[in-house]
Amino acid sequence: MTIDRIVMAFAGAMVFITVLLSLFHSTYWLILTGFVGANLLQAAFTGFCPLAWMLKKLGIRPGVAFP
Repeated sequence: MTIDRIVMAFAGAMVFITVLLSLFHSTYWLILTGFVGANLLQAAFTGFCPLAWMLKKLGIRPGVAFP
């Protein structure tokens, strides 16, 4: 699995989990959803993603988006 796929899977899982938590626990969990979305938006323009950086340091194979 490449860094790109791991980042997309992690972001999708975080959004899904926080939406469920906001429905069943507290709407404050939507703040985390907003943070994930903002991070994805800034990564699209800057090419920097903290998760991709950490995965690269761990030796995960890079993909096309995060070389």
